[in-house]
Amino acid sequence: MPDIQSDVSLQSLNTLALPARAEHFFRASDRESLREALAWARQRGYAVTVLGGGSNVVLRDNIPGLVVAVAIPGIVLEDTEGEKLCVRVGAGENWHQLVRHSLSRGWFGLENLSLIPGLAGAAPIQNIGAYGVEFCEHFHSLEALHIASGETVTLTSADCRFGYRDSFFKQDGRDQFAITSVTLSLSTEPSLRLDYPALQQALAQRNVAEVTPELVSEVVCDIRRSKLPDPSELPNVGSFFKNPVIPADRAEALKAVHPDMVAYPQADGRVKLAAGWLVDRAGWKGAMRGGVGVHRQQALVLINRGGTAGELLALAEDIRRSVLTMFDVDLELEPRVYP
Repeated sequence: MPDIQSDVSLQSLNTLALPARAEHFFRASDRESLREALAWARQRGYAVTVLGGGSNVVLRDNIPGLVVAVAIPGIVLEDTEGEKLCVRVGAGENWHQLVRHSLSRGWFGLENLSLIPGLAGAAPIQNIGAYGVEFCEHFHSLEALHIASGETVTLTSADCRFGYRDSFFKQDGRDQFAITSVTLSLSTEPSLRLDYPALQQALAQRNVAEVTPELVSEVVCDIRRSKLPDPSELPNVGSFFKNPVIPADRAEALKAVHPDMVAYPQADGRVKLAAGWLVDRAGWKGAMRGGVGVHRQQALVLINRGGTAGELLALAEDIRRSVLTMFDVDLELEPRVYP
């Protein structure tokens, strides 16, 4: 029988440090113990909440049923074909440490995704992305346990239906699977992606003769540290709002009124706006309300200085309404709210 604990604090298991508790809790270090824990919950009719690194969640209240923290380790080179290789990663591996390990082994492709908080198992759910690269570009497949049956399933990229900060796991597959491992498609030959403006600018300031994947990773880390507070020092979940994507004609109309608006044309003809710019222009950067607020350097980051989830979500809603009134653009929360 799995070692199920009761009435467990989740404050150290979410990067906002919100004081929620789990009715029942289990930390799964391998697939079979996870399967047993899911069966335990199923026999008792308990809902199951799967928690990774807690870096993209808002725990609004105590979590009923069983909370499972997936901590399955492992980084294994599974297959090679010329310069291409497949790497199988346990869902409990720290994402940034995975990027560092990959670079040390000469496995390239993830460098632009350096210093993103969280665990590998959460990467496909969110389809994490940064500095011009998305997780789905290096995804091969994943294995997961179906929560309702305990069966092992394998999902391909087509199955996962990746979109901008979106996937099958946030839509039809929501709360149905516990991811146990992710297989990535990497390369022994660098193929650098340097077209993101902030990355280009930072690399130009380095004035180096050769740009390597290791340098890209280092520069990305420097940029992120300069813009985003360390959750261990100032609790946050990074970007609190998604960058909205709107039709080109609406973007042009907004540009006419706000010539300095930050916007990025997309391949499908639409335009992605910088949510941080919208929040900043709406006057929220640095604002504090009770124990929560907006970071003084990055308006996209909401911070917790001892407040509650209710305070945080109320602030987020006021920001959303303010941006909607000023720009007619509706912001969407990036973190998942539980329960």
